[in-house]
Amino acid sequence: MREIRIKNEKDTERFGLELADKLKPGDVLALIGDLGTGKTTLTKYIAKGLGVTETVTSPTFTIVQEYRSGRIPLFHFDVYRILDPDEMFEIGYEDYFFGPGACVVEWADQIEELLPEDAMIIRIERGETETERIYKCTF
Repeated sequence: MREIRIKNEKDTERFGLELADKLKPGDVLALIGDLGTGKTTLTKYIAKGLGVTETVTSPTFTIVQEYRSGRIPLFHFDVYRILDPDEMFEIGYEDYFFGPGACVVEWADQIEELLPEDAMIIRIERGETETERIYKCTF
């Protein structure tokens, strides 16, 4: 597991843009971190890097948002409210995870047993300052 220190939002943007460059259809990026650690902010920069033109918002109530304006589709999940993994089957998560786009899953620890084996996981922790974050990446 590699650790990346993110000092501020500019670092988050740089990381998100670089990551977006490498994403391909079928990739699942699992974000795990406490409330307010920047999961949605990172997702917005990934979307920007993919060329998404729509406004990216957290899909807390809809579970998944689809963005199709980038170089590949981006499927943005917020599974915070998922209490039972069966709820993911009801929304057809497999069509997204194994479909034509890349998926970013916020609160991925809620559905860890459903994540593909090759999912890229980022555990986001707070750093020493208000703006610092530590990304613990499995890739």
